[in-house]
Amino acid sequence: MKKGIIIGAFAVLAIVAIGYAAVWKTGIGRMTFGPDEIGTQAAKTKIQDFVGKNLVAPGTEISVSDPIKEAGLYMATVTVGKQSVPVFLSLDGKKLFPSGMDTEPKKETAATTDAAPAAEVPKTAKPDVKLFVMSYCPYGTQIEKGILPVLATLGDKIDFSLEFVSYSMHNSKATGDRKELDENLRQYCIRTQEPKKLSAYLECFLKKGQGTEAACMKTAGIDATKNISCMKQADTQFDVTKNFNDESTYQGSFPPFNTDKTDNEVYSVQGSPTLVINGVTADTERDPASILKTICASFDTAPAECAKALSSTAPAAGFGDGTASAGATSGAACGN
Repeated sequence: MKKGIIIGAFAVLAIVAIGYAAVWKTGIGRMTFGPDEIGTQAAKTKIQDFVGKNLVAPGTEISVSDPIKEAGLYMATVTVGKQSVPVFLSLDGKKLFPSGMDTEPKKETAATTDAAPAAEVPKTAKPDVKLFVMSYCPYGTQIEKGILPVLATLGDKIDFSLEFVSYSMHNSKATGDRKELDENLRQYCIRTQEPKKLSAYLECFLKKGQGTEAACMKTAGIDATKNISCMKQADTQFDVTKNFNDESTYQGSFPPFNTDKTDNEVYSVQGSPTLVINGVTADTERDPASILKTICASFDTAPAECAKALSSTAPAAGFGDGTASAGATSGAACGN
């Protein structure tokens, strides 16, 4: 497969996206999505078939990550060769396009004309690193995949904590689907009970996501009985089910998730992912090399491990082993 064919196929997808966004923004002939949802497995098949039959040369090998529901659409990552792009499918499976585009004008604030510089991350002997995510946010899973090699490299040279945004977007009250609330609870309990096994669990879970939880806990050597007991206790302690059932507690359209509510308030966390180093929100690209560089800049004296060469290619958004094309999802977040 020649590179030009792949790029050309993705260019077609981009044109479709721009045309869709223009129609949606103007309201002329506005597209509407029917109430019938085809489900994630059917969505994956639909995306695979459409791309394979229409946008690449016959016989081209493509892979599609397991879709998730994002902003009222199915979102998956399509990988052809070394290129990956996020693709969105309407819930009824009838409209496909590769990127979300803001149709509302940006609110004018002082920051739009005189943006304040980002706060400088202070240096410490042992940096405190907190990563706030939603467990099914494709951009949260992207930076998690990027940071895992960094955690393996730096080890106990940093204090790292995986924390959770104080609301959860990837559930469905209508169908009773609370996969993200449950996964947040599961990972919270691994973090609090068996923290040294969390990275091993994530290495496994981030490959395929939903349906692999039990196998990944076994792979990581996590005590499943102890974890389930902790999840039940945390569910009650933080009113997870209670709040899921009571829409009056929702933040907009989303139920709260309060295991790390205090830290969310202290660091003004708005969405997934948010990286906080030594108490300051830090910006970084999502490839391992960039994350390592960002964290290492916060040491008083950088350890030898900071010189290690890690990959400068960002992982693809969502679950799976693919990689992102340059800048494809840089800065993208759930909720921000």
